[in-house]
Amino acid sequence: MDIAEVLTLADELIFSKTGKHLDYVQEAILRGTLQDTTYTQIAQEVYSSPSHVRNVGSDLWKTLSKGLKKNITKNNFRAVLENGIVYNYRSTIVENITGENITVNKNLNVCPEKARSPKTPPNPQPTTKQPRIDLGDAPEISTFYDRTSELTTLENWISSRTRLITILGLSGIGKTALTLQLIPQIQHEFDRIIWRSLHNAPALASLQTDIIQSCRGGAPVPAPSVPEERATAGGLPLLDYLRSHRCLIILDDVQTIFSSQQLAGNYQPGYENYGAFFKQIAESSHNSCLILLSWEKPREIAALESRQKTCQTLPLNGLGEAARAIFTEKGLAESEKWSQLIDLYRGNPLWLHTAAAAIQDLFNGNVSDFLSYDSLVLGDLEYLLHQHFQRLSDTEKQVMFWLANQNKAVEISKKPALLELSASEFLKAVESLRRRLLIEKVQKGDRTLFAVQGEIAEYVKNHSLQQF
Repeated sequence: MDIAEVLTLADELIFSKTGKHLDYVQEAILRGTLQDTTYTQIAQEVYSSPSHVRNVGSDLWKTLSKGLKKNITKNNFRAVLENGIVYNYRSTIVENITGENITVNKNLNVCPEKARSPKTPPNPQPTTKQPRIDLGDAPEISTFYDRTSELTTLENWISSRTRLITILGLSGIGKTALTLQLIPQIQHEFDRIIWRSLHNAPALASLQTDIIQSCRGGAPVPAPSVPEERATAGGLPLLDYLRSHRCLIILDDVQTIFSSQQLAGNYQPGYENYGAFFKQIAESSHNSCLILLSWEKPREIAALESRQKTCQTLPLNGLGEAARAIFTEKGLAESEKWSQLIDLYRGNPLWLHTAAAAIQDLFNGNVSDFLSYDSLVLGDLEYLLHQHFQRLSDTEKQVMFWLANQNKAVEISKKPALLELSASEFLKAVESLRRRLLIEKVQKGDRTLFAVQGEIAEYVKNHSLQQF
């Protein structure tokens, strides 16, 4: 019997006494105790404080003591395994327990000293604990296109205990599909996985209550033991659950809690406490992870990224050649022209689907006829772009209109004279548009230039400044 089997037996014993399985911190304490590590070392492993780990350990030893009917402490746990009796709680009736003597050698292999109970199969294999997954608000995705490098990046961040991840991208770029593809690959690292959409802009207090209820398996949430203003500002009690369980929480459509007609990442009135919540997730000691999916970056994130390795942002770009699968699905002809289509629409899966549908409907799948138009054909893409542009501030609209009408990428070292903006307003607008991924940065030698992507520039040119 190895460490995994000891943990399995301990989990069954704890569950029989409390109705709850071992959480991530409890498992780390048991494993660390068997490996002679200190509470401080265990705390570093689970990204928690030594005092919190000590408190969890105290409760754990008390529960084990009641179950084994013997005083168990961190100091004597190995000795109990070496010299005592570990009760087998696999019986369906907890009170009717059978015991077996086991010894622990220096390599932490636990070996039975007498025959097992007939009810216990020989050499039981340790079972991998399955996470509780609640994807109640997640959409169904039927097709996923290759995102190998992005998945690897996200897996590495999660493995290195990044607490706050923002996946940033325009509508249709594949933020949701990427995250849904990620879940099966990292689910073994978590006790709970919860997906919630902010599409209807829930108040933070309501969202936290909903998440806690999911953590509790649907059980009612007890009244908070902290002042309401502290709880709704992103504090307890949710943080307690993020410390006692390793949770992955995914919040989709985060842009809905931001104000329209303002610079990127400014919260709607009454939603400012989300900023405090995101900040606390990144800075507090816990072992969980929050993933935000958004069109625009929360204003706190840039500052957190500059000084916190626990906060990362993944700007999601187009698919590249992997997008050719879309044209195969749509039955388009002239595959030699497909790369040109991908470049025109920057590899955005939804935008490419929209263009491919138009090519099939209007040009019988002939790509050359579609490309023969002097200007980029937007079609139904107009509506998708309008959703982004109606969120822009007046200063951002002016800068977008100016950039879209340039023939090439331009420098911003000096404010254009024709714009009736101060230098500060101009630079803030450029920075905000970058956070919305509506303009791109082009490096030319040691010069940094800025430009508007083709389909976005075409949309701007088709509208006057007053129509935005």
